[in-house]
Amino acid sequence: MAEFILRTKKKLEMVDITGRVVDVVKQSGVSDGICLVYVPHATAAVAINENADPNVCEDILEALGTLIPEGRWRHDRIDENAAAHIKATILGPSQAVPVRAGRLRLGTWQSVMLVELDGPRERTVIVEVR
Repeated sequence: MAEFILRTKKKLEMVDITGRVVDVVKQSGVSDGICLVYVPHATAAVAINENADPNVCEDILEALGTLIPEGRWRHDRIDENAAAHIKATILGPSQAVPVRAGRLRLGTWQSVMLVELDGPRERTVIVEVR
């Protein structure tokens, strides 16, 4: 198991962490198996999607904002980030990617993304390869 810290820069952003995950897979020495990427945070998520066109990430964040608007939830009375909790719950804190021949089996346009929903913050990413 490995982990790394990532400092996000915006309230909402998707950060491509594929390169760092690939490094962990290489260091693991696992040829065929599974790679789990997990964030231990209630207002962040892990997603797999396209990163070749940055508009895709912006569209995803905008769609989430339209579906789950800010400022109308009970938890907002405590710390005004209820929408971030809801979005993180929908997206989920982890993704599993097959490993074949020592490489992540991502599709041509796929990247592993940390989804920041309540930043900027310092986030921990945990990667397990077996």
